[in-house]
Amino acid sequence: MYTITELYDLEHTLAREYLQQFTYPWEALAGIKQMIISLGETLSEEEYIRNGEQVWVHRTAKVFPSAYLGAPCIIGPNTEVRHGAFIRGSALVGADCVVGNSVELKNVILFDHVQVPHYNYVGDSILGYYSHMGAGSITSNVRSDKKLVKVHAPEGDIETGIKKFGAMLGDYVECGCNSVCNPGTVIGRHSNVYPTSCVRGVVPEHSIYKNTGEITAKVD
Repeated sequence: MYTITELYDLEHTLAREYLQQFTYPWEALAGIKQMIISLGETLSEEEYIRNGEQVWVHRTAKVFPSAYLGAPCIIGPNTEVRHGAFIRGSALVGADCVVGNSVELKNVILFDHVQVPHYNYVGDSILGYYSHMGAGSITSNVRSDKKLVKVHAPEGDIETGIKKFGAMLGDYVECGCNSVCNPGTVIGRHSNVYPTSCVRGVVPEHSIYKNTGEITAKVD
């Protein structure tokens, strides 16, 4: 429930070929920066405006004047980067996305149709197709004790060997307002997280995360 193919439909990201190299999504975090640089050099000049040395913005994207685009980054078609957004760098933002006011992105892949519209911090994370983070919801990407991040899976902890790892949100995940995804969080496709929740570990697909230790299956 936490491999790349189980979490994501790779048809909805420019990072498809890159991600296909890996089994687990967190294995891709270390190379996001170089992947964006390499990918950017292949983009059509007819479709993308090169804004700075390593910033590529699709001609149909709307970037508001007060937004900051740090290199390297790619902003996809029909995406909005709104007032006060802070893209620190190493961000691949797909098509039809919303990066809203006071949102900070760092070392991330956002698939197509992702919305992080209000006061979100997303770092060292991958957000799947049509995933959405409610106002104030964030990813926490470093443990308080600064040790290497583990994924707390049902069958036992998975050692990742990395210090900075926020969250892996599968396709169609909904994170409620002011929720926190702790380091190493993995949320399966079509799952929902209640507002103000503090999420840790693996949330299975088609689930509702209510509180720590309380997860229920969805009823159609």
